Amino acid sequence: MSLPPVLQGLALPVIGAPMFIVSTPDLVIAQCKAGIVGSFPALNARPAELLDEWLRRIAGELGEHTARYPDRPAAPFAVNQIVHRSNARLQHDLETCVRHRVPIVITSLGAREDVTAAVHSYGGLVLHDVISDAFARKAIQKGADGLIAVAAGAGGHAGTTSPFALVQEIRAWFDGPIALSGAIATGGAVLAAQAMGADLAYIGSAFIATEEANAAADYKRMIVESAASDIVYTNLITGVHGNYLKPSLRSAGLDPENLPSSDPSKLDFSGGATKAWKDVWGSGQGIGAIQAVVPAAELVARLTREYQAARARLGL
Repeated sequence: MSLPPVLQGLALPVIGAPMFIVSTPDLVIAQCKAGIVGSFPALNARPAELLDEWLRRIAGELGEHTARYPDRPAAPFAVNQIVHRSNARLQHDLETCVRHRVPIVITSLGAREDVTAAVHSYGGLVLHDVISDAFARKAIQKGADGLIAVAAGAGGHAGTTSPFALVQEIRAWFDGPIALSGAIATGGAVLAAQAMGADLAYIGSAFIATEEANAAADYKRMIVESAASDIVYTNLITGVHGNYLKPSLRSAGLDPENLPSSDPSKLDFSGGATKAWKDVWGSGQGIGAIQAVVPAAELVARLTREYQAARARLGL
């Protein structure tokens, strides 16, 4: 099945993953101008009223870019909605996205038919992130148009399944759009994602070390200086398992080698998560490929060169 029109014509088959705190309009606009889908979590706009302003700015600047450079138009953008019962802002944020006709909505931590229907009401596309084949089936049953397969090694709330196994199982029954997430930080890895059956790569951590990212200088430096061995998988921070930088855990007074477990029922997006993610920094395992803090456009250009070189090596 071919990709839906909104995902066609990208400069590189990549979606910039929405990262809590880190992804704001500056990064999203830079990603879209570079030709990949940029995204941000709705909850990053605080207070809630700021979401309207962000959407106006993003749509406006991308429209101006496309008008000025019709030969290299801006890619579409996406907004991530946390569909968990603790997200008291969901209805407000969803209504705001509908009003602005956000091209792509990424849903996480739950799949709901009413959310999907709201996005479909104006022709928007819904991608749902999943960590297993079972969750993928539920998401499609509830109306999602495509899936983000969050495999082992991904930043943030990651799964534990190999990307080979996860994409293979989903592709056995689903022929719609699939983006693969999990330690992707080179153009070769983007091509590998396509080779195993995904349509797009879903890249987050590499964009933390960009000039436009809303991340502390020490966070960006830690991304550059760290590697896969510096990542720990724990549910202590938010109640859901995710990957975090060991140095940030140590700075927060925690022992990465002896972390207690958290109660998943205490997952909370009312405000507490902001403090947790501000002090303890998430990251995927692919950061060994990140050598410097650069503009987002430069990172996309590097990924594109590597992607084209990988295709050439394979005679594609």
